[in-house]
Amino acid sequence: MRILKYALPAALILMQGCSEPPRQQTQTETMAEELAEASKQVESPVSFNVPVHYSTLDNGLKVVISEDDTAPIATIGVYYNIGFRIEPKDRTGFAHLFEHMMFQGSDNLGKMEFIHLVQQNGGVLNGSTRFDFTNYYEIVPAHKLETMLWAEADRMRGLAITQENLTNQQEVVKNEVKVNVLNQPYGGFPWLDMPQYAFDNWYNAHNFYGDLEDLDAATLEDVQSFFDQYYSPNNAVVVVAGDVDVEQTRAQIEKYFGDIPSAELTKQPDLTELRQEKERKFNRYDKLAPKPAYAFAYRMPPRNTPEYYAMGIIDQLLVQGDDSLLHRELVKDKQLTGDVSGGINYLLGNMFNYNGPMLWMASFTHDEEYDEQMLTQAVDSALAQLTEQPVAQQDINRALVKLRSSLYDNIDGFYGFGKVDLLASFALFDNDPARINTLEEQFKAVTPEIIKQTVNEYLRPGNRTILTLTPGDDPAAESQGDQQ
Repeated sequence: MRILKYALPAALILMQGCSEPPRQQTQTETMAEELAEASKQVESPVSFNVPVHYSTLDNGLKVVISEDDTAPIATIGVYYNIGFRIEPKDRTGFAHLFEHMMFQGSDNLGKMEFIHLVQQNGGVLNGSTRFDFTNYYEIVPAHKLETMLWAEADRMRGLAITQENLTNQQEVVKNEVKVNVLNQPYGGFPWLDMPQYAFDNWYNAHNFYGDLEDLDAATLEDVQSFFDQYYSPNNAVVVVAGDVDVEQTRAQIEKYFGDIPSAELTKQPDLTELRQEKERKFNRYDKLAPKPAYAFAYRMPPRNTPEYYAMGIIDQLLVQGDDSLLHRELVKDKQLTGDVSGGINYLLGNMFNYNGPMLWMASFTHDEEYDEQMLTQAVDSALAQLTEQPVAQQDINRALVKLRSSLYDNIDGFYGFGKVDLLASFALFDNDPARINTLEEQFKAVTPEIIKQTVNEYLRPGNRTILTLTPGDDPAAESQGDQQ
C-alpha cells in the first residue's frame, strides 16, 4: 500500500513587506489584520472552474476529460471501485495484493514492461489502495497519451494471472507489511490502528493491510475471480487531465477500452455503523517507539451533508495550521508536544476521496511524564472553545480562506494528479465529477448554527475513541509466553 499523502495544506501564509523595520504588532492587531484579509478573500467572487467533460461508454466505463494547456503534459488516472474496505472477509489484504498484481504483465506487456514503458517515455507512475478505490496513474508528455491509454486498456482487458506471479507478489506484500508496519516505530499508528477500534462493522474495522495467513491462503482462482469482478470497465473510471484535445482523447479511450466486456457486479456490502453512544479507550504497545503517543478520533457525518462540510471547517479550526486550537493548546500554551497533526481521512487521502463511514482524527507524541488524563484534559480544553460558545463568523471566514488555499493547491498539485483524484472520486462515488466546481459554495453555505449542531452531535464524548501507544513489549503477551 503506497501511502501518497495528497492531503490539503495546513495554512495560507500572508506576507507583508516594508522598507523600515516594523514595530512589533500586538496579538490583537495581528488577528484583526488576518480576519480583515480573510473576510475580503471569502467575499471575493473569484473562483476556480475546472473544465469537466463527462461521458460513459456502452460497456459502463466512466470517462472524464479535463483540458489544461498550461504545460505539455497529460495525467492519466484509472480508478477501480474496489478498496480495502470491501475486500472479501476471508481474504484480508487482498485489495492491496491485487494492486501489486497489476504490474506483473498483461496480454501484450510482459512482467514490469508497463513500468518500463512509462519511464522510457519520460513519465512517472504509481498506484495505491485506499478505503474505497484502487488507483493507477501515469504522468507523461502529452504526445504519449495514446500509448498510456493503450497500456492501461491492455491490463484491464487481460492481466497475466499466473501462479508464479501470485506467489511472488504474496511474498512482496508480506515483506512490505513487515517493513512498513510491523518493524517500524509507530507502524500503522494511528491511521491503520484507529479504524479497528473506532468502528464496529467488520468492513470498516478490519486490518486493511491484511493478516499474513489470509495472504498465504489466496489462490489463483481467488485472483481470477477478483479480477473478473472488480477490474471490469463498468466498475471503473478513466480520467485524463492536461494538454489534450477532448474529442480526440474521447475517441482514443473508446478505441482501446470500448470493446472490453463489462461484468455483472455483485451488491456492495452494507457499511452502516450504528450511532456510537459511549467513549472508547484503548492502548497498544510498541517495542520500537521511542516515546508514547496519543490519538483520538470522532466518527464523521455522512458525505455531502451540511454537517459534512461543517466538519471540513471544524477541521481547519481545530488542527490545521499553527493558528489551530489544538496547536495553540497542546504546543504553544501547555507545551505537551512539539507538534499535533490530523484531519479527515487522515494520512490516506482527504475529505473528498472516500465513500463510506470515516473518522476525523488527530495524534501526537509526548514525553512519559504526561499521562492520558492530563492529555485528554488538554484536548478537551481546546475542544471546549467550540463546544461551549458559538463559533464566530469571522473564525469561519478564516477557515474558509485556508480551505480555498487548500483546494487550489490540491487541484494544481503534482502535475494535475490532485485534480484527477478529485474528478475520479466524484465520478465513482457521486456520478458527478463536475462537483469539483461546487465545493467552495458548499463550504460557504455553512453557518454558525450548522457548526454548532455539528459540534454538539459529532464532537460529543460518546462519539470519541482514544488510542494511546506505550513504548515497550506488551506485558499480557509476555505473561502468555511464560505460561506456554
